[in-house]
Amino acid sequence: MDTARDIEPVTALKERTSELVRRVAKTGNPIVITVKGRPGAVLQDVASWQRQRTTLLLLKAVVQGDADFRAGRSLSHEAAIERLRGRLEEIGEGG
Repeated sequence: MDTARDIEPVTALKERTSELVRRVAKTGNPIVITVKGRPGAVLQDVASWQRQRTTLLLLKAVVQGDADFRAGRSLSHEAAIERLRGRLEEIGEGG
């Protein structure tokens, strides 16, 4: 992030929205929008946002899995396969 270039006042967003959207799409760098000199929002391209969201969801799943394992809420490989087979049979997908 180029702090001098990637921080814009809210008036820039109002006056040059299309330009700022093109810029974040081209560079992949988010732009911090300031309101009265303080950070107020972030303008980010959709592809970067989706990657970030996917990463955060994966990290959340890993943390939850670790917590489950530490709390003894886990299955052996064999038990997991049997549970999956049972569920597939319930929905008519078992073979």
